[in-house]
Amino acid sequence: MYKIANAEQGFFQDVPTLGNQFVEDEALRSLLLRLIPSNVLEEITPDLVRFGGRVIEDIQQYGSNIEENQPKLRQYDHWSRRFDELTTSEGWRRMHDIAAEEGLVAIAYERKFAEFSRLYQFSKIYLFAPSSSIYDCPLSMTDGAARVIELIGDDHLKGQVYPRLTRRDPKKFWTSGQWMTERPGGSDVGLTETIAEITNPAENTWRIDGFKWFSSATDANIAMLLARGKDPNTGELRDGSKGLSLYFAQVRTEDNKLNGVRIHRLNNKFGTKGLPTAELELVNMKGKLIGELNRGVPNISHILNITRIYSALGCTSFMRRALYLAKEYSQKRKASGVYLSELPLHVATLADLELKFRAALQFVFYSIQLLGKSEANVATTEETNMLRLVTPIVKLWCAKQSVQFVSECMESLGGQGYMEETGISKLLRDTQVNTIWEGTTNVLSLDVLRVIRSTKGKIAGTLTKFIESKLLLLDNTEIPANAREVLLQSSQEIRVALKSILEFIQAFNNTQDMEAMARKFAFVLANILISTLLIEHAIWSIQFQNEETSQRDVITVKNWRHSLSQSMVELAQAKNNSRNEDTLLVFGKTKL
Repeated sequence: MYKIANAEQGFFQDVPTLGNQFVEDEALRSLLLRLIPSNVLEEITPDLVRFGGRVIEDIQQYGSNIEENQPKLRQYDHWSRRFDELTTSEGWRRMHDIAAEEGLVAIAYERKFAEFSRLYQFSKIYLFAPSSSIYDCPLSMTDGAARVIELIGDDHLKGQVYPRLTRRDPKKFWTSGQWMTERPGGSDVGLTETIAEITNPAENTWRIDGFKWFSSATDANIAMLLARGKDPNTGELRDGSKGLSLYFAQVRTEDNKLNGVRIHRLNNKFGTKGLPTAELELVNMKGKLIGELNRGVPNISHILNITRIYSALGCTSFMRRALYLAKEYSQKRKASGVYLSELPLHVATLADLELKFRAALQFVFYSIQLLGKSEANVATTEETNMLRLVTPIVKLWCAKQSVQFVSECMESLGGQGYMEETGISKLLRDTQVNTIWEGTTNVLSLDVLRVIRSTKGKIAGTLTKFIESKLLLLDNTEIPANAREVLLQSSQEIRVALKSILEFIQAFNNTQDMEAMARKFAFVLANILISTLLIEHAIWSIQFQNEETSQRDVITVKNWRHSLSQSMVELAQAKNNSRNEDTLLVFGKTKL
């Protein structure tokens, strides 16, 4: 007789559990072993081990508190007086203190470990992000603000503001918001309507009036914003993006009142619900110009370089957390009498996910390595050029991959994956925004084209030099025959792909044709760079790691070849399709 389970037992399934997120991340530990000198790694490892445990303890609990207690806005008191009170959760406020205590921004600017400080800092951000309920977002903007002040801030900003953005004392640590988006246009900042007018030239004080439609981290202490500054001598306003300037403002005055800010409403978002984001009206806001007048877009790029890497890293960390849960679940859930981890198709699915995660990890930490070298002033000219090229590519690639990746992980847990309690649904909601924040896939793809055009062909030489420097490692390393064959085949395909890309750059002079293919072009570049980095890591792994680990790295190279081949096919197809065909297919006619 068939026995029915006791209804009170509920869903009788072992729950996937999180272990120490650093100790159990073999891919991260292996990568850091290659990128960081042994004496530095020996010093920072105990902290990473400790923090890898903390992120699944109190930090995870505070993250849950944030999700359960979303920000609230109260605009009027019971006498109908406007006062705009923004309330955040205890978890959100505790994340601020934890970020300071753990040095999640400070490590980068203390530069105790020179160019390796960024690798150390971002390793902690990587461990922190999936548990933090998107608190890495305000940290990214705080980090970017610190960097722009360090580079072009005046004495007041460097002396009074910069130290508070890089403090470890929670009582003195400030966070920064980033107010760029306005109602007329999102990525098109040239449509900015906010106006700034100087009121006290001696103190560099400006009055700022306008409306910011999307202001992340509205509870931050300060904000960096773009505005159209009036020429102090002529009162002239310049149109377009070339008329924009970068400004700093404290969100609140010394008596804790809003500094000319009216909070119209909190944005009703698909995800990142614990992050206070609002529509703001600025009326007589007091601020200071950063850098030169009408240089806002070039100046804001110092922030974007950092926030885009944060975005790519956040996506990668979400992929890692979702994959961890999927692998854990596969060893606890049975189907047809066997564990999912014993079903060939399920293992094949997890293997594909593991491949993409390892690719993302190599790619994003390469960009971090370049950033660290640049800030420590040890980057070569080629490395500086590579950082400018890689930053938009790594962000667009990781962001696009993470959405499908986390969705696949959710599916691998079946119905339980769709439940809020497993945490994957939140990861999916929160990672989706990365395809939009700091530039959509299309915006970043066009940015890649701008890099290529602005270097006047020099980027081709830089790319070639970078790739050959990695592939030539094969000639100087003793490698077992089977592994060498895999690496050589992949190297040949990279060289073929690179040749095709360089010919593509030379052949297409028509700007609109080039732009139509920009996205596919960017993905090919991403796959070429990833393939090269995977080969570099595999060669190192064969020399310095155990056989089982090095075999995993060689298998990763072998299986990644399909991704490179597929992206090349898609680019070739795009070259064969005219823009008229695209327009006809979408809108039913060749011209709009």
